[in-house]
Amino acid sequence: MTTFARLVLGGVLIAAGALKIGNPADSVVAVKAYQLLPESVAVPVGYALPILEIVVGLLLVVGLLTRTAAVIAGLLMLAFVFGIAWAWANGLRIDCGCFGGGGQLGAGQEPAYLLDILRDFGLVLLGAWAARFPPGRFAIDGALGPGDDTGDEEDE
Repeated sequence: MTTFARLVLGGVLIAAGALKIGNPADSVVAVKAYQLLPESVAVPVGYALPILEIVVGLLLVVGLLTRTAAVIAGLLMLAFVFGIAWAWANGLRIDCGCFGGGGQLGAGQEPAYLLDILRDFGLVLLGAWAARFPPGRFAIDGALGPGDDTGDEEDE
């Protein structure tokens, strides 16, 4: 199960980051649209977010520093759940920017906040699972020998 959790969560993060990294200005617009951070913080967060998503996603997929990467991924997803819930509660009409794009929705477009929250909360749960249990099959951590991030008992 941990291998599944690592691969799904890592794959989602890699895809999300890859779709944003080619146009970092859109990522900045998406972060600003939430109106949670001052501009002096939102701009660097918008530029750094795609890189963080890709790096953490790759660590999860290869199973290196698995528990640490899973905790970071879970916290990132929890932040996304909070941000989307904030936007919804405050009547903002924005695209979450989860997979590129982002910002204000156009006329006739409706936000999909509930689906976004459910998806991201499911990813929080995968992050918690991967942080709690050994990294599973095909993890570099398992090949490195005994230690905190080794073992694949639940995948056998």
